[in-house]
Amino acid sequence: MSVLKKALVVGLVLLIAASFGAVAQAKVKAAFVVSNQANESQAFSAKEFLRLGAKYGFEVSTFDAKGDTQVESQIVTNCIAQKFKVIFLNPNDIHAIVPAIMKAKQAGLVVGMFSSDLVGADQKYRDFASSSDDVLGGQLAAQQMIKQFPNGAKIVEIGGQAGHNAQLSRHDGFNGDKGIKGSKIQVLDFKACQQWATDQAQAIMEDFIVKYGKDIQGVFVHWDNGATGVIQAAKAAGLKNIFIIGVDGNKAGYVQVKSGDQAVSIAQDFTAMVDKSLSLAKDVLAGKKVQGYNVIPQVIYDKTTVSKYSTPEW
Repeated sequence: MSVLKKALVVGLVLLIAASFGAVAQAKVKAAFVVSNQANESQAFSAKEFLRLGAKYGFEVSTFDAKGDTQVESQIVTNCIAQKFKVIFLNPNDIHAIVPAIMKAKQAGLVVGMFSSDLVGADQKYRDFASSSDDVLGGQLAAQQMIKQFPNGAKIVEIGGQAGHNAQLSRHDGFNGDKGIKGSKIQVLDFKACQQWATDQAQAIMEDFIVKYGKDIQGVFVHWDNGATGVIQAAKAAGLKNIFIIGVDGNKAGYVQVKSGDQAVSIAQDFTAMVDKSLSLAKDVLAGKKVQGYNVIPQVIYDKTTVSKYSTPEW
């Protein structure tokens, strides 16, 4: 064989090898459907999916449903058409999203629920869920309220986005058998928001203040930015020493607990939640059996513990 022919053969072999290497290194298309980018926890989680995706071999795209259930369902349908292999979801409505998830599973996509889960028989339509235990989050809030008021108190509850899994679960946990049920805590009123929006929590708190005034001794509000609205409403009305509990452990909650404006924040770890979701999806694609429901532990920020933690990124 001539030197020229040998060079051509070697070149062809190297070209083929390089092509196979490129195929082997091709990243899997994955989508994170953000329930609402205006929600700080969801915006931070989207950033973390983009940052950590490559670590697990994923090319991650994010899509904002803007708090609209129909838009979210359409995004799932679009992801199927665009040949995504994995989809991570935080549904605005855990029941309304099911038909879209069924289509995704029928199309062969890996479906992971993020910071949320489906309920009952609907869980068969997802491969896994990675989430804080929101029922437990409500129970932890109840325990803190009972600890503060062992002899009883009159409080109000302001829920997160109506129909969202976190809102439903935190409400159930707070009011259930392992929550305030059977205690001396009296809930004067409860109302959920249309979105996880600070101004909506503030408006509800303003209405509660008009109705109940100084009778309100404590507030359980389902998220820390909602607690910001509660604090603003209470200050505007001249109400002091209200025991306010929120959930999330974000920067706002952290600062509010340190300042004393908020008594407690039940803190979540969204970076760990994203990392676990990506790891689980990789395992499912590799044919491994994974645990269906995966709980990321929560911690309690209060005046005695908050300084032990660094300021959250979001």
